Amino acid sequence: MTNIDRDALRAQLGRIGVWSVAAGHLNADDERKAVGEIERLGYRTLWLSETLKEVFAHAGLALAASRSMVVATGIANIWMRQPQAMASGARVLADAYPGRFVLGLGVGHPGFAPGYERPLAAMREYLDEMDADRPPAVRMLAALRPKMLELAAARSGGAVPYLGPVEHTALARQELGPDPVLAPELAIVLDADAGRARQIARDYLRVYLELSNYTNNLRVLGFADADFADGGSNRLVDAIVGWGDVDAVVERVRAHQEAGADHVAIQPLSADGGVALDTLADLAPALLA
Repeated sequence: MTNIDRDALRAQLGRIGVWSVAAGHLNADDERKAVGEIERLGYRTLWLSETLKEVFAHAGLALAASRSMVVATGIANIWMRQPQAMASGARVLADAYPGRFVLGLGVGHPGFAPGYERPLAAMREYLDEMDADRPPAVRMLAALRPKMLELAAARSGGAVPYLGPVEHTALARQELGPDPVLAPELAIVLDADAGRARQIARDYLRVYLELSNYTNNLRVLGFADADFADGGSNRLVDAIVGWGDVDAVVERVRAHQEAGADHVAIQPLSADGGVALDTLADLAPALLA
């Protein structure tokens, strides 16, 4: 069982956060400026991925560039480092920035990590080794399917689902029960033109729809091979990506909250693949009120 104070974690994350894969493509100076602007706009939490930047160094950069914003890893891949190294890195940041760091752990995807096998058993064993030394920093697990959600509920503060429609958020809440924190990612496009918005969404979705972790989860929700082709069918795109004007995007965020999300991490998409600070600025008054 976890000894994480989940009510404190809910308050720590806030209701709305920002998920930014794009920040990982910026140089350090540009990322400092982007982080400062995201904080200035009033967003409480920033989720950073482990793509081009080592995740603890990346989180440390963002923490140093902000004053009070929470920085969470989305995700720190368990195949990238030994459990003791993961626990130690998390403790250093949690100690240096009290109340401002959350460790998001995940198993990643086959083909992207040498030795990937038995993801559920591997995560369970990994947590056992992390916990064998000292109490861990606050952590959450990337989880989509029931067994991983069950593990997240038992061994962490909660779950961080990625690339799921509102229906998945409802199922995840059912699997987790009422206490664990549920913090889904939600990709958004602030554009009311259906053609433009869906094209931006497809450019983003294309790589994910080649990964079995996501497609298998989406099959359970009623999608099929035809929905995964060419960046996604209109039905799939519209289910996963919240697009439209400010009111439409806010409505999608609220739908995830009504389905059981404690925290929604919006990931703004843009045609140029950038951080989309203009989108975050346009949405802030409505989302953060």
